[in-house]
Amino acid sequence: MNPAPIWINTGELSGDMHGAALLRALQQREPELRSVGMGGVHLAAAGMDTLFRIEDLSVMGVSEVMARLPQILGLLSAIKKSLAVVRPRALVVIDAPSFHFRLIRAARSLGIPVYYYISPKAWAWREKRAEFIKNNVRRLISILPFEVDFYRRFNMEIDYVGNPLVDMVDYQAIRHIRPVPGRIGLLPGSRKKEISSLLPQFGGAARILRAKLPHLHFACLRAPGFSEDYLRSYWPEDVPLELLEPGQRWQEMRRCEMLIAASGTVTLESAIAGVPTLAAYKVSPLTYLLARMMLRIRFISLANLILDRQIFPELLQKDCDAGPLAESALRWLLPPDGSRRLQGIRDELRELRERLGPPGAVGRAADIIIADLADLRKTEAAKGA
Repeated sequence: MNPAPIWINTGELSGDMHGAALLRALQQREPELRSVGMGGVHLAAAGMDTLFRIEDLSVMGVSEVMARLPQILGLLSAIKKSLAVVRPRALVVIDAPSFHFRLIRAARSLGIPVYYYISPKAWAWREKRAEFIKNNVRRLISILPFEVDFYRRFNMEIDYVGNPLVDMVDYQAIRHIRPVPGRIGLLPGSRKKEISSLLPQFGGAARILRAKLPHLHFACLRAPGFSEDYLRSYWPEDVPLELLEPGQRWQEMRRCEMLIAASGTVTLESAIAGVPTLAAYKVSPLTYLLARMMLRIRFISLANLILDRQIFPELLQKDCDAGPLAESALRWLLPPDGSRRLQGIRDELRELRERLGPPGAVGRAADIIIADLADLRKTEAAKGA
């Protein structure tokens, strides 16, 4: 008789990628392992029975969430009911704490052990979340080195496994790729709201940059689920744009002199790949105001947080408009002091790769989950004897 499946739950594209890598590592250790849950194209390709789709939750910001609250609450209710029917042997949640904390409560009430892979950023927002995790999560698995000290302040055990992006990006396999002169890469995000907010500003910046540097050409990495027509609808018709498929994303990053990207996991990917990146983001005025009041960190970019200094400029709200974006890019492309600014940043990014540690993070995470589930089975068998 096959054991119950493991439920993996994620709410966005980056979590879907991490979840797929984790599922493959779990299957390598336990070939008969089955998985169900909430994910996207990556988890589905890895073999998960996708009962719920990340597109139903892919939203950020206070006002944006409030506008879709009935839909989100309905989704949460449906997942809770499915958990009660499926009765998985474990729930693995990936990031997205505002949604997943409610799911964790439901799992706990059903006696389902919870593993939190890619620990929530309680250090950035709400320290009280650490207490919730301590009381409700069986194992907390971290991929950021500075999180260990934070959680240990709450007398919590935390498993730091290294960063799985080290394996995904695989710098050694792409380090030979040299940037094409004048090629600027664009990554406007994986959510509709991100694309509609950012891509028009990226296009306006491109128009300004081409007026000063006519040799520049722009390439946009398409996120899964977005058509070429959809992306071009937010791009100025008078500026040439090459659209790239997502399958070779890190190789395509390496072919760029620099990137302009939505702030998020992708900026850590670009840092590991060794590509200078402007980290840009826009949210509603209400969301931004609340974030300013609540954030407890100096930076929002993971590359800057890991290095504890600003290596990637962070351009938020009005600074993310076309004019400021173009000015920031020109400071790299045409530095007034004549220095090789872009090469200097590439050199600094070596330090970041060293801090993230060796490959194999996702395998270490899978080992922790498999071993802990085995311990649980032994304990339950001993109780039943």
